[in-house]
Amino acid sequence: MDVKAKTRFLPISSQKLALVCDKVRGMGAEEALVVLNYMPHKGADFVRKTVASAMANAENNFELDRDDLYISAIWSGEGPRLKRYKAGARGRYKPRVRRLSHLWVTLSEREEE
Repeated sequence: MDVKAKTRFLPISSQKLALVCDKVRGMGAEEALVVLNYMPHKGADFVRKTVASAMANAENNFELDRDDLYISAIWSGEGPRLKRYKAGARGRYKPRVRRLSHLWVTLSEREEE
């Protein structure tokens, strides 16, 4: 059984979010929450909330045990870009780009041996 959760329009670039995703891919869901809680990256908080949401979906909607869940797939993608500008010297302007991203998490149940 696969359980999915997604978060869209996060105010962080997908490249920075991918660094955090690579650290927790394949981990148990409970273990990943502990690791993400102490990670100093900005994206760790976004990933932690999305993993917690997927775990809540698994418990409430599908009645799965949270100890048997692991992160089978996690990835980030580019969202829309907000294009702004700041005034520069001699009447010029300096472009600023605010990057947004989307995050997808898939939890699976471990097979019992």
